Amino acid sequence: MGTSVSGLRAYIGSFTTAGGPGITTAAVDPESGALTPLHSTDLVPNPSYLAPGPDGRYLYAVSETPDGAAAAFAVTPDGPELLAPAVPVSGADPTHLTLVDGRLVTANYSSGSVSTLRVRDDGTLAGPAIVLTHRGSGPRADRQEGPHAHAVLPDPGGRWLLSVDLGTDSVRSCALGAGDGALTVRAEARLRPGSGPRHLAFHPRGDRAYVINELDPTVTVCRWDADRGVLTPLRETRLLPEGAATDSTSQRSSQGGGETQSDGTFPSALVLSRDGRFAWAANRGHDSLSVLALDASGDTATLVTTVPCGGHWPRDLALHPDGRHLYAANERSGDVTWFTVDPATGIPARGGSVEAPAASCVVFA
Repeated sequence: MGTSVSGLRAYIGSFTTAGGPGITTAAVDPESGALTPLHSTDLVPNPSYLAPGPDGRYLYAVSETPDGAAAAFAVTPDGPELLAPAVPVSGADPTHLTLVDGRLVTANYSSGSVSTLRVRDDGTLAGPAIVLTHRGSGPRADRQEGPHAHAVLPDPGGRWLLSVDLGTDSVRSCALGAGDGALTVRAEARLRPGSGPRHLAFHPRGDRAYVINELDPTVTVCRWDADRGVLTPLRETRLLPEGAATDSTSQRSSQGGGETQSDGTFPSALVLSRDGRFAWAANRGHDSLSVLALDASGDTATLVTTVPCGGHWPRDLALHPDGRHLYAANERSGDVTWFTVDPATGIPARGGSVEAPAASCVVFA
């Protein structure tokens, strides 16, 4: 049985090659949302993205390294305990993972691929990985010389997996094989060339999806057809006010441990409110959170305002399960900042922060 909200724990991933402690467990105050670190483990290098198992008994992590791997942990009162050695994903620099139908799926940035591993009944992972390699490129020679899968997640119905590729300006809809876990591409949504899609979030209703773009600070609103597995881009919304710096000349680190980028704005993460009225986006460089108001149809996202993220280089953004608090993992300033969300306006107010060197993600279980 999973952890109740009152006994909730936050798990903070980080880049060990940049001085991070690995996976940090923190207690979550049920009223203020404040985090109190309890312990950490560095048994896996660069656990930059985490995902809790469906029943809260296990926690899974990528190892964002050139030899990419994934690892399974048992959730215990004394913190996550590594169940077995990390399993190779046969892809380089996995940046994201998800769990669906007894499989763990990773998006592998540098190799431009998506990998699946079997999850055993005891929570451990079984290889070898089954790999789907993306093809294509984009107009940005510095970042889009080839495919760069950055995120993978199931649609709300669990029938399809969507793979977001920064290098090819596209989102692939895939079917997961029931027997071997192989992925088959059924459709590919083409986004604006040079936009660099990074992550995707679904509307609670399930028929709209929102893609945050890294190479141009925008969100693309899309219609989602769950019957056919087809994503259709509708329109874009700018994430910054008029006049904000948006230059995005950049270079991905070849040693793992995140990006090395110049001045500009590089959106990273997007979350939606549980009622579908608001969305929030994290903007690295501009070091802000964008507040978007969604109309009743979900077709229109309007920028309300931006607020400071509380640190530098917000790599991830997470919403507390009760919907009242937001958390920004600020990688370069080495902290996680929490905010209380105004339910009427969606505007977050800073509550506090906790030290978290090289923080890269926050999840709850």
